[in-house]
Formats: sequence, C-alpha cells, structure tokens
Amino acid sequence: MTDVDVDRWHAELDRLHARIGVRFRRSEPRRRARQYLCGLVSGVDRKNGWTLAEQAGDVSPDGMQRLLRWADWDVDAVRDDVRDYVVEHLGDPTGVLIVDDTGFLKKGTRSAGVQRQYSGTAGRTENCQVGVFLAYRSSKGHALIDRQLYLPTSWTDDRDRCRAAGIPDEVEFATKVQMARTMLARALDAGVPVGWVTMDEAYGQSKSLRVWLERRDVAYVVATRRNDDMVTTTMGAARADELIAALPARAWCRLSAGAGAHGPREYLWARVPVRICWQPGRGHWLLARRSITTGQIAYYVC
Repeated sequence: MTDVDVDRWHAELDRLHARIGVRFRRSEPRRRARQYLCGLVSGVDRKNGWTLAEQAGDVSPDGMQRLLRWADWDVDAVRDDVRDYVVEHLGDPTGVLIVDDTGFLKKGTRSAGVQRQYSGTAGRTENCQVGVFLAYRSSKGHALIDRQLYLPTSWTDDRDRCRAAGIPDEVEFATKVQMARTMLARALDAGVPVGWVTMDEAYGQSKSLRVWLERRDVAYVVATRRNDDMVTTTMGAARADELIAALPARAWCRLSAGAGAHGPREYLWARVPVRICWQPGRGHWLLARRSITTGQIAYYVC
C-alpha cells in the first residue's frame, strides 16, 4: 500500500468515524472505536483483541474487549450507519444482496450462542458460534452491511444462561431463514439499491423466503439441491437434476462467471423455464452450471 493509499484510508476512516461517533456517549469508547477500525483495515495477519490492541499501542486487550462487551453505544444504529456509508460508496441499481452464514470456533460454553453445531468454516460439526450475514456487492466493490448471531434453542430456552451472556429477555429463537428475511427486509426498507438477491441452498430451498422476495418484487438466484422436488413446472413438481438431464446438448453454452485467481472462471450453463411469467419481465427458471473439467453440476432456482 502506497503513502497515497494510506492517506486515503485514513481520510475515509475519519469520515466514517465522524458519522458513527455520535453513537458513543463517552469520549473513551469513541476514541477506542477509531483505533478498532484502524486495526481492521491494517495489515495485521490475525485480527483479534490482542493484535488490535497491540496495533493501537496498548499493552493488553482490555480496552478493546471493554469496547465490544461493556461500553455504552448504540450497536444497531452503528450497523445502519455502516450500511448507509457502504451504499453511498458502492450503491448501484444492479447491486447484489448476498446472504450467508459462517461459524466461529470457540472453546467453552459461555460465549453467546455457542454449542456443538455445523460450521461452514470448519466443514464439520464443532463447538462454535454461528452468525448469519448480509453482504452487498456491486461493480464498485463489496462489504458486509448486516449480521445476526444465531441462538440455538439450547440458549433461548434457558433465560438465565442468556442473561449471564448479556442476551436481552426479548430475544427469542429465530431460524437462520427468519434471520435472513429480517436482514433483507431491513436493507430493502432502507432503500438499498438492489438488482437481485443470492443465497446458498440452506436458504434457497426455503419456498417461503422465495415467495416473500417475489412479493417484494425482488429478483433472486438461489442455490438448490439436485434432488429438490419443489421445482414447480406447468406439468407439476419435478426434481432439478431430472429437468436438466432431459436437456439436449445444444441447450448448454459456455460463459465466464468472472475472473478468478487462475484466469476466467468458465462453465457450461443451461436453463429451463419452470413457470410462466406473471407480469412482463418476471418468471421462474431452473439454472444449471456444469464444470468443464469435472462435469459436476450446481443447480439454482431463479
């Protein structure tokens, strides 16, 4: 990073910090928040309480931990400030909202939401926390704009345990799909410009979520399983893999999914209309992406 880039980063940090500074009631956490932001965009390899504290010149992580756990500031208002900041810089009518979750490996049982559960980060069941995230991407860049911590019923059914971890009594159990819809609604209600939404199969298979997006007149491309029997056609329900297998060879075309680390990411693509349009420019398709090298097929409901 050149000196010009560093100066530009610090100028942007100052602008963002000026925006969110009003959310902090005291000067110490307000100053600490700027140090935290500087640490996040620094070249530190691993970003945790210790490394960010060292980056700020502290001898212990106490100050950073106090900011995140006990300091008095409006967390949700800062979330909205960051979202608005992202939209100002990256907003585009063709932008994409992306829903995904990830796991954070943990030891012990006291961190909010922690239990043995599947972690996409580890690729297996581990003791971890799971967060559901909403990202925004356009041709100008990408950034996270929302997040919610998933709380299993082992937590929400134990209010004493929740209180000990700082979880308010009004926070009830919500599925990851419900969390995704809440965050999408927040973004849409705030006027985030979006051309379409995308999600992996854990969310894409939720018909209720797809119908909700259609009622909001929001286009989507969501992953589904090959044996999903919820793909509705004019002839009834059918499995995704059976519909694609019935296509002739000429139905496939070679297209790039964009540049990758090793050059263009080219695949063979095909689509099948599965429901008639209910208004001009609106319809349903089953989309398939086949690997040129392995022949593996991924399926999407659009």
